[in-house]
Amino acid sequence: MKIEWTESAIEKITEKIADREGYLLLKYDTEGNGCVMNGVTALWLMDELDEKEDVEISTNLMPVYVEKSKMIFMDDELKIDFVPSVNSFQLKSPNQMLNPRLSFMNRTK
Repeated sequence: MKIEWTESAIEKITEKIADREGYLLLKYDTEGNGCVMNGVTALWLMDELDEKEDVEISTNLMPVYVEKSKMIFMDDELKIDFVPSVNSFQLKSPNQMLNPRLSFMNRTK
């Protein structure tokens, strides 16, 4: 799997993280969606990772972690972009838009 950040996404995530320490997790969130097939991808800044489940993916900015069991729902080539007009990150691949409103959640303490 390959993840690339666009320049606008790099600027925005750097601003959002600032001096916080943690790990960026591309979380396939299924809470409140009924079943695992109805997940929504989000960016979470976490204090800790699940060593058995979270896989490190190298990017052109910083490592992003992905849940091993949820990689099936993602394409091999991903791009994280930021669109100022909608004030939102986007997760896309050459084949599809995976999440046009990729949220960022600070889950650090």
